[in-house]
Amino acid sequence: MSWDSYLDNLIGHSKDASGAAHVDKCCIIGLDGGAGWTTAGHANALKGSPTEFANIARAFKSKDFSVFQANGVRVEETKYQFLREEDGKTVYAKKKEHGALTMQASKTAIVIGHCPEGGQQGNTNKAVAVIAEYLESLGM
Repeated sequence: MSWDSYLDNLIGHSKDASGAAHVDKCCIIGLDGGAGWTTAGHANALKGSPTEFANIARAFKSKDFSVFQANGVRVEETKYQFLREEDGKTVYAKKKEHGALTMQASKTAIVIGHCPEGGQQGNTNKAVAVIAEYLESLGM
């Protein structure tokens, strides 16, 4: 089964009333170790390194986000400033002129959406939540 179709779905859920998408890149990684569920071959894939994704997965698994507070969140060799976490399941980060990240965990995965600079992060937050909650409803 290809998880890449979930990326198209996530982007679709980020669209506003005018049809503009507010997620330009996204991925789904495993909560155990950060291995990619989606492929880097997708046109809108967020292509973090195995180390970057492993660090994200480790923080979510332990629910200890102090490493993000101290060192930021790194994806695609860009360091995003940690903004906040909610309920040990959702993390928000931003880098001026690079956009923002929304990450939300389900039982076994982490859905990551990137909002381009000038986009509406609220739409990204909603889209990431829809996919993460759907995976959760499937027991994933």
